[in-house]
Amino acid sequence: MKKKFYSYNALLFLLAFFLNYNAHSQVPPFANTKQELGIYEHLDQTLTGSLEFTNENGKKVRLEDLIKKPTVINLVYYECPGICTPLINGLSDVIKQSEIVLGTEYQIVTISFDPGETYNLARNKKNTYKKINSSDDVEHGWTFLTGDSATIDQLLNEIGFKVQKQGEEYIHPAALIMVSPERKITRYLNGVYFNPFDYKLALIEAAEGRSGPTINKVLDYCFSYDPQGKKYVFNITKVAGSIVVFFAALLLFFMLLIERKRSKSMNEAQDNILKQ
Repeated sequence: MKKKFYSYNALLFLLAFFLNYNAHSQVPPFANTKQELGIYEHLDQTLTGSLEFTNENGKKVRLEDLIKKPTVINLVYYECPGICTPLINGLSDVIKQSEIVLGTEYQIVTISFDPGETYNLARNKKNTYKKINSSDDVEHGWTFLTGDSATIDQLLNEIGFKVQKQGEEYIHPAALIMVSPERKITRYLNGVYFNPFDYKLALIEAAEGRSGPTINKVLDYCFSYDPQGKKYVFNITKVAGSIVVFFAALLLFFMLLIERKRSKSMNEAQDNILKQ
């Protein structure tokens, strides 16, 4: 009986240890634990139309005047040394592969969340992708914006896109946000590479104003951003810990179930003896 008691306690201790460790491992060691980081989906949230940004030509534009068709919002900062360029490159690639026509059927709005960046950087970035996507209408279909800190903060809060500044750089997630012509958030596409079918489907949903949950949320859990290598890496510790927790809980459940059945059988046997 003592052995079983110690076995249960050991399993409970192991389960508690990994749950506690896994909970703490959700927050990267390089992050400020008091600040949020990542994407918190705000599906069906309508973006404030009066938010004013500066486009690549130095002209002030409001979201309500800019967003008139299904729109892909791409949040980056132009001097990012990490995942921003792979993200925009991934967007550039899916534009080429998609059957839906940029500038005619939908538009893209790339917005810098660094308030220190100027529209000159936005213009340089647009000129780069005008060359890369020379067969697409980047001139009219892809807008690059900058903004002040208050406007950027409000937009990030409405989208649920949480970033952290570390020195001169930012730690941030990677995603595309699909918005309807009425500025309603309809879908998030996580990552830096995008399937053309998923991309097209998300734009069709945006055109119809239909929202849908993100399918690949598991990627956000299994991968962590490495600020030194400036890339997303597979979080083996987090995943392995979760697997251990699952099987430890499963084993504990079966042990308790077996013990319960054994106790019931013993009680029934004792009752039978007493009746005799």
